[in-house]
Amino acid sequence: MILLASSSQEDLSRWEQAVQSLAPIFCSTALDSVKRELVRIKPQILLLDHDMPKLDGTDGVLGLMKLNPETRVIVLTRLISDEVEWALFRTGIRGCCRSDTEPDQLKNIVECVQRGELWIRRALSWHLLNELVMITQEKNRIKQAVSDLLTNLTRREQEIATLVGNGESNKQIARRLDITERTVKAHLTEVFRKLDVVDRLKLALIVKGSMTPGAPSRTAH
Repeated sequence: MILLASSSQEDLSRWEQAVQSLAPIFCSTALDSVKRELVRIKPQILLLDHDMPKLDGTDGVLGLMKLNPETRVIVLTRLISDEVEWALFRTGIRGCCRSDTEPDQLKNIVECVQRGELWIRRALSWHLLNELVMITQEKNRIKQAVSDLLTNLTRREQEIATLVGNGESNKQIARRLDITERTVKAHLTEVFRKLDVVDRLKLALIVKGSMTPGAPSRTAH
């Protein structure tokens, strides 16, 4: 199902012509109707007029997306700044194009988004690249900080912390390391103190954050 949302009948007619061969179509001309249909019919795609009355810009788009997070939103607009367009992509929309896009091109855009791709102007692609670089750098900084923190533990404490991160109980850890549960508890008390955490969940999150996805733990055989 594809939901078309615009107060302009002219735009709706042109959009419907473009995508009618791709999926069943439902048209809404008012924001309240769009909200209802997002919940009721749960469309795969929403073609949304950014100039729709009462939409309230980026915040309004985000509010619609929360009603059905599975719906892929393509925003159509007559004219917006690069900053606003990028803000829309940061909310999670899958595409953005002009309201008067030719039907054949609009069909291509919808097909692209149906395949799970983004439709984004090349002029904005540097924003996307820069965002990915910043996220990667932040993850690396966190990973390094956690790794530095774990180096304060002894080898045995690191072993036990890793097993806790793998979800093992004190009894399982004691059996694996051939030590008593009392000894495991004593080591965990020291681990909690050194890392300034108060429970196993927080310890597990720290340990997992220090491991490269897919890498074996230190105690793997």
